[in-house]
Amino acid sequence: MQRAALLLARREHTRHELRQKLARHGAGANEVEAALAQLAAGGLQSDARFTEHFVRAKVNKGQGPLKIRHALQGRGVGPDLITEYLDAARIDWLAEARRVRTGKFGAALPEGHANKARQARFLQGRGFAGDVIKAVLN
Repeated sequence: MQRAALLLARREHTRHELRQKLARHGAGANEVEAALAQLAAGGLQSDARFTEHFVRAKVNKGQGPLKIRHALQGRGVGPDLITEYLDAARIDWLAEARRVRTGKFGAALPEGHANKARQARFLQGRGFAGDVIKAVLN
């Protein structure tokens, strides 16, 4: 329990992340589950709170919904919670993609197929959907 609380003192963690970290430090399965239940009951650990903070931070860094969704899945957040918080954020992904593209390449739209493809790959790597990318570049 004490080790789990120390991990949470640094940053928010998902239940899945804490389970893995505690198991790596030699804690038994029953001990880990008891500690996780106690942390959740005390309001010290919450997957919902983690997801809310994570989505906000990643959007501020210019990441799109596909990349954010994938990162959350890798941290053990359930699909319903991911969808809930991506929708709850009410983010205009088109405006975000424009902001990210403009920050990297400037206000002028790309000329020529090679430049358009380069910018499309950049936005795709940031996690924006194809239809959003197409709308931004046209």
